[in-house]
Amino acid sequence: MSEQDDNSSELTLEHRILIQVRQVLASVVRDVTPTPGMQSPLSPRTIEDIRSCFALISARERELGGKTNPDLPVFGDDRATTRIVDFKKPED
Repeated sequence: MSEQDDNSSELTLEHRILIQVRQVLASVVRDVTPTPGMQSPLSPRTIEDIRSCFALISARERELGGKTNPDLPVFGDDRATTRIVDFKKPED
């Protein structure tokens, strides 16, 4: 069993669901993000709804406390970010 599997088994079902929803939502965002100069297929309202979903997931994960998502980066200075999603595809 890998270290990530060990961490996942210690998380509650609700927390595992939140992690999975976050990962799927992030994948969808990456898949529909247009290349620079192209128009997004998502409406501004949908983009705001996606940001709200990420914010709600993060808020609930903080409320659950304890174990955190091992896939999320940890910053040394632990400063809060206001930007949740970057809707630009990385250049290949």
